[in-house]
Amino acid sequence: MIRHARIIGTGHYAPERVMKNAEFSAILNEDIEDFVGGKLNIFERRIMADDESPATMAVLAAQTALESAGCQPEELDLLIVATDTPETISPATCSKVQYLLGALNAGTFDVNCACAAFVTGVDIAAKYINSDTQYKHILVVATYGMTRFLDFHDRYTATIFADGAGAVIIQAQDEPGFLASKLFADGNYHDYMGIYAGGALNPITQDRIDRGEHQVRFVKKFPDDTNSTRWPILIRDILSRINKNVSDIDFVIFTQINIGTIRVVMDELRLPWEKTHTIMDHYGYTGAACIPMALDEVVKANRISKGDLVFLVGSGGGLAMGAVAFNW
Repeated sequence: MIRHARIIGTGHYAPERVMKNAEFSAILNEDIEDFVGGKLNIFERRIMADDESPATMAVLAAQTALESAGCQPEELDLLIVATDTPETISPATCSKVQYLLGALNAGTFDVNCACAAFVTGVDIAAKYINSDTQYKHILVVATYGMTRFLDFHDRYTATIFADGAGAVIIQAQDEPGFLASKLFADGNYHDYMGIYAGGALNPITQDRIDRGEHQVRFVKKFPDDTNSTRWPILIRDILSRINKNVSDIDFVIFTQINIGTIRVVMDELRLPWEKTHTIMDHYGYTGAACIPMALDEVVKANRISKGDLVFLVGSGGGLAMGAVAFNW
């Protein structure tokens, strides 16, 4: 029997603490509404509580995904955590998530290609299922705790990044689900944006803390058309390999970093706005977690139907990108 990977459950979690733009305007002593609200469409975001962490958020998102899929944690054969804000450098965050979730029979690993990690994790999971009969249920959960790495007086980072987690359950079935994928990377951008202290190259020292190197920083500016140029290329590459046209796409979800870019790409593809969804207005930018968080909202709103052609398209620093196509 030919095995196919299908998404059978979705879930997400956002912390209770809401931080609106007005709070940042007070902190920064300037009105940020035009820049953050008007340009980026971010009006509020969620912030982790002191007793929360990327692992605890991942567990809560995973639990809702398992519930929607009708699965128990013990049924999971593999658990993939997509994150670039891990609990610790070592061990991997997946170990703690597996323990807290009770996924005792699941193998685990983390995927870190910045904000493209969820799409990459889904691609990996689908290919595990397609190629190895021992994998029947796989959890891919993306979790993002970037507020722990922010300077809240930096208007260019603190006003954008937020916390949250999103998850999917992928099951082996005999109906087509996962159709194709495409990954892209350009390491020329490895030093443009990131957290550049805390690893083996630049261990944490007091001097590096004083310089803010342990916090997320925009060091150089990415070209404005980076995503608007590459996203359509990824989508069309996949379409050509599955013998579909752009007009066949029923829904597409992009990394939620800039609503303007999403509008440009939807226009370039000549897709109506109703075929996408954005969450940055109420969740801010949640990195690798933004796509599964948006997907869960769409699923719960019944905006995707069985048989729909669905694309997930992600981008992350480094530079890393990925797209996957599913028959829903």
